[in-house]
Amino acid sequence: MYSQSGGKGFLFISFVAMFMASGCGHSGQSGSGAAATEQGAAGTEQDTAGASQAAGGAVRPGHTILKYAHGFRIDDHGSYREVSIVNHSAGKTDTLHYLLVEEGSKPPAGRPGVPVITTPVKTMAVSSSVHIAMAQFVGVADRITGVGNLNYLYSPIVREGIRTGKVKQIGIESSINYELLVAMHPGVFIIMSNPDAAFGQYKTLTDAGIPVIPGADWLETTPLGRAEWVKLIGALVGREDSVAKKFDSVERAYLALAAIGSSAKVKPSVITGIPYNGVWYTPAGESYVAKYLHDAGADYHWADTKGIGSLGLNIESVVPIALKADYWLQPGDAGSLKDITDKDNRFGSFHSFATGNVYNDNRRVNDLGSNDYWESGAVNPHLILGDLIRILHPGALPQDTLYYFKQLK
Repeated sequence: MYSQSGGKGFLFISFVAMFMASGCGHSGQSGSGAAATEQGAAGTEQDTAGASQAAGGAVRPGHTILKYAHGFRIDDHGSYREVSIVNHSAGKTDTLHYLLVEEGSKPPAGRPGVPVITTPVKTMAVSSSVHIAMAQFVGVADRITGVGNLNYLYSPIVREGIRTGKVKQIGIESSINYELLVAMHPGVFIIMSNPDAAFGQYKTLTDAGIPVIPGADWLETTPLGRAEWVKLIGALVGREDSVAKKFDSVERAYLALAAIGSSAKVKPSVITGIPYNGVWYTPAGESYVAKYLHDAGADYHWADTKGIGSLGLNIESVVPIALKADYWLQPGDAGSLKDITDKDNRFGSFHSFATGNVYNDNRRVNDLGSNDYWESGAVNPHLILGDLIRILHPGALPQDTLYYFKQLK
């Protein structure tokens, strides 16, 4: 997908560069149970019940267990914890390390050059709206003092901080205001990047003692893996246990829905995106976006392709597939069918267009044009999956109200 801040990083690629007849074969009872779990797991500021369990027993307080995320890990060394941000892409492994030391404790000896983060972190700056959503999931959105771009934010909590002047615009990528960041001196700065990025550009911040952490959640291969990055925020602010409980609730809801969608007897064919500068971008088969489509019970033509990002395809190679597809999801920024044919009236000949089966992710857009799908969607994969199942398999779930998506008219 795109992230609203930091340009348009990969989350759905419109589904562009850097999500959705009957015949599911499940009883109404199964659907009802999944829906009840789905609604109960929404990523609010409140904690949910249910303790997280490790493979062999209960998780002790402050210990982080990861089930799905592969881009980071947290190791407990007793007097401190160590966060490792790992990038397995491009056939190599790069790892960045950070030491989490509780306020009032001494950093461990023998780890020169490894950034030390004093916990619990009291203030943070973020470059991506996704990490605002993660902070809100954890219950610490009010600790955000800097954001990449004030124009791409949905969170009412952060928007109120902007109104009062508590939250500042710090810029993104090459336009980061380093002088302002140094003056603000947040406890941590989370950027939308990966471990092999050119970290030299952040030397001004690291020299000033501001830890810079790449939030590489977008490199995960499953929706739950991406959402599990909330546990990193939880570790930074000392809320591991409550975050684990909330994530467990999201996990249960997602898996219950995936059992319905992925076992559907009828799998409608789906296309995503819309041409951009002559290229049709669509999710690669190993991406977490493609995993959404699989779990929703979709027939996705490019499901077996390699890669975790997007495929840049020749338009002519996509059109034969698009002409026959049952559903068209996330056609760029289109808010109506007319918006699509205004780009190219030949899109009107697509089967999905003619049957009215075109859906976009813009149901939750505020008065400034900020789209909550690109923000809270990252931590609410169960709500996205529920939308997709309702779209692709009408009647599979007991109520048909969509949360992030809407049918284009």
